[in-house]
Amino acid sequence: MQTSEMTARIAEGQGFIAALDQSGGSTPKALKGYGVEEGAWSNDEEMFGLIHAMRSRIITSPCFSGEKVLGAILFERTMDGQVDGKPTPQALIERGVVPFIKIDKGLEDEQNGVQLMKPMPELDALLARAKALGVFGTKERSVINLGNREGIAAIVAQQFEVGQQVLAAGLVPMIEPEVNIKSAERAEADQILLEEILKALDAMPGDDKVMLKLSIPAKAGLFDALVDHPRVLRVVALSGGFARPEACAELAKNRGMIASFSRALLEDLRHQMSDDEFNGSLGGAIDEIHRASTEKSLVAA
Repeated sequence: MQTSEMTARIAEGQGFIAALDQSGGSTPKALKGYGVEEGAWSNDEEMFGLIHAMRSRIITSPCFSGEKVLGAILFERTMDGQVDGKPTPQALIERGVVPFIKIDKGLEDEQNGVQLMKPMPELDALLARAKALGVFGTKERSVINLGNREGIAAIVAQQFEVGQQVLAAGLVPMIEPEVNIKSAERAEADQILLEEILKALDAMPGDDKVMLKLSIPAKAGLFDALVDHPRVLRVVALSGGFARPEACAELAKNRGMIASFSRALLEDLRHQMSDDEFNGSLGGAIDEIHRASTEKSLVAA
């Protein structure tokens, strides 16, 4: 796929984006969910080897293809690794799946009800390496815990500043200011975030587009204006701690939003499964998430 084909696929494709980007801090938790206990590795290299084996098993599964999976977000080590003897981004592209890379280096301590991204001093080098490997876009996450306008404005400003750096490197940024779905101020935070993102989009120079990865809003349809905005290539949703049935039910209420799930995609997979069991479980999850991303007739009137 050329960049123009990937752009069209992300903008118009009927499917969702798989998030396979658990990083160092969350890898033990991801492995435990996969049925691999912490004593199964003795150092970081072995731990990352186990998580790469899990991701390789997912990517090479017959059900993991461009038919329903539009894209996949990779952790840096996964991008630099190989699947089926090929660089991981190339293995994805050959399956019709558009590759993305997680670029943030974790979160700062909370201030004004939000957690900004830590500095990324080596970002330009990472972007150049990703571009050379055929990666299409990036994902960068920060977290909103309270409906604090000053904090949310700072999050959006930082996200769009990084986004411009990504665009300058020839990649498409997936801006992810996650609203904590357990926050007592979730609905207020959603509304403030909507207003701040609209201001940032309207102030963007040039004619480049960004992607948005957002928590499913407390009020269905709240982000319709973002879905329709001419500077937004696609709006995707994170599961944010919802189990898959609830995440899918909530997503289906929101026109134009497609899934970019991690835990909700992988929650039923176990390393002890036979290939048939693994592929069957993954295929069922893919089907369920695909329906919620594409069949918005599920919404009650």
